[in-house]
Amino acid sequence: MKTTFRILLVAAGTLLASAAGAQVLQDPTRPPASMLAPSKGAPGAAAPDGPHLQSILIARTPGGRHVAVIDGETVRLGDSFKGARVERMTQTEVVLSKGGKKQVLKLFPATVAGQNTKSVQQ
Repeated sequence: MKTTFRILLVAAGTLLASAAGAQVLQDPTRPPASMLAPSKGAPGAAAPDGPHLQSILIARTPGGRHVAVIDGETVRLGDSFKGARVERMTQTEVVLSKGGKKQVLKLFPATVAGQNTKSVQQ
């Protein structure tokens, strides 16, 4: 009887020790915090200064499909997005044209998250 009690006591101690040492697993596919845009309504969060380019898909075949996702809206080369024409797409950026002004949306901005656009005049 004492042996059974000791075995149960050791087993309970082992379970408690392993539970105390458990760590929360991090998602290995989650981007670094520096790349994540601040959440809406978060204190000190900067409001985005323009459309946010989320994805670009370009077919490998010449003349193939060019598609981008801007603020959750799928657009194709030549389409209109909020009054601007989707003029050009590369693997890393989309150029919007409106009223003689061009706006370049970068997929991987080099600046702080939320500042992914720059305006270029011609």
